[in-house]
This record gives sequence, structure tokens and C-alpha cells, in this order.
Amino acid sequence: MDTEAELTQRGRPSPAPGEERPRSAVSRARALLGTPWRRAGALGVVCAVFLLLISNFVVQPFLIPSRSMQPTLKVGDRILVNKLAYRFGAVPQRGDVVVFDGTGSFVREPARGNPVGDALHGAASALGLAEPADTDFVKRVVGVGGDDVVCCDAGGRIQVNGVPVAEPYLYPGDAPSEVPFRIVVPLGTLWVMGDHRSQSRDSRDHLGEPGGGMVPVEKVIGRADWIGWPVSRWGSLPPAPATGGPRG
Repeated sequence: MDTEAELTQRGRPSPAPGEERPRSAVSRARALLGTPWRRAGALGVVCAVFLLLISNFVVQPFLIPSRSMQPTLKVGDRILVNKLAYRFGAVPQRGDVVVFDGTGSFVREPARGNPVGDALHGAASALGLAEPADTDFVKRVVGVGGDDVVCCDAGGRIQVNGVPVAEPYLYPGDAPSEVPFRIVVPLGTLWVMGDHRSQSRDSRDHLGEPGGGMVPVEKVIGRADWIGWPVSRWGSLPPAPATGGPRG
């Protein structure tokens, strides 16, 4: 009688001996995710999405591909770029090491490539696993809007607003610049140079081009604050000394 009542209440017969009971969609999903490799895959996807969100809005890893910032940064270093440094009213200062989009100032608008390939490379670059885009650069701010930057004085030093600049970060043996120049930095832009001056293509190389080598502040991606890899170079970037006089 109990068995008959149970059949009547459920509206379907009990499975025969050895027959598997039907499972709901939730049960099947749990079973699929229950396998170790599927759980690991799902966790990997979640972690990747989380890291991409962090790199887009907070801190982005950036792989150093060249010698232009030696000895401060070496080829293969992975720096952590603080993308909040200039988000709340702060602006780049002289001595800051910044990463910026050089489109329109250092390079022309790049030709469109394969959208899928560009997206994959962009994601890998955002995670610090691939070289940055050809339009991204890392340099040191030497002059800000309103500054009068001159190279060089009688002592072979760069002057900012008439004050010689101490540059202890320069690559040993490098002159502050082999190219003489005098420029007044327009408001809203930056004059940037590499620490390894003889190996750096920077604002000096674009003097005669549209924009005159100036980088718009709005193109700055963030400030390089830390070295995250390799482990032997973990730590924050040393602060640059105060440079130059008051703005003109």
C-alpha cells in the first residue's frame, strides 16, 4: 500500500532496479562542475576576469621591452602602473615615471589589425604577459605645462625655469642630452625623456613633428610606482629629487 501511494503521489513509476534516477538541470550542472578540472577551469576564468578588471581600473602590469629607462628599469622588468595616481585631481609632476599612449604625439594612428588578435594581445598585455602595444611608452617627466626647459647650461645640465636639474637616475656615462633644445611646455602637456638618454627616443626626437614632442596629460595611463617582477627587483621605484624652479 505504501508503494502504491507513493506512485500515485509522484505520478510516475519508481525506477527499476539498477536504473539511474533522472536528474534535474541543477543536479546535472553540479555534477559537471564537480569534476576537479572543470572547477579549476571555472576558477581560472573568474581569476582572469578579476585581474582584467583590476588592470583596467586600478593597477596594470606593464612589461619593459627596451633599454630606454635603464638603470631605473631593465628589459624584462614588469612594473605596476598606478592608474589611480591622477584620477582625483592630481597631475603628473616633474620626476614621475609615467606610462602613456603616444598616439598622435610619438606615433601616428596605427592601422587596424585583426580585431580578435588585437583583443587577445590587449588582454595578455594588460596582464603583463606580453609586450605592450606599439603605441604605449614609459618615460620620465622632465617638464610640465608652463615650464621653460633648456639643454644645456654651462655645466652640461638641463635647466627647468632657470634652475639646473639634478638627475641621479641617468644611465652612467650618458649626457643629459646630446641634442640642444629650448622649449616652453604648453599647458596640459608634458615633456618626457628616458633615463638612458643615448638609447631613448623621446620628446627630443619629435620636436619638428605635429605636437612638438609634447604628450597630452589626458594620454597618461598611470604612474609607474612599483617593480613587480622579477622577484630580485621587487620594490617601489625610488622617488626622483625635486627638480626645476617655479613655473613661468
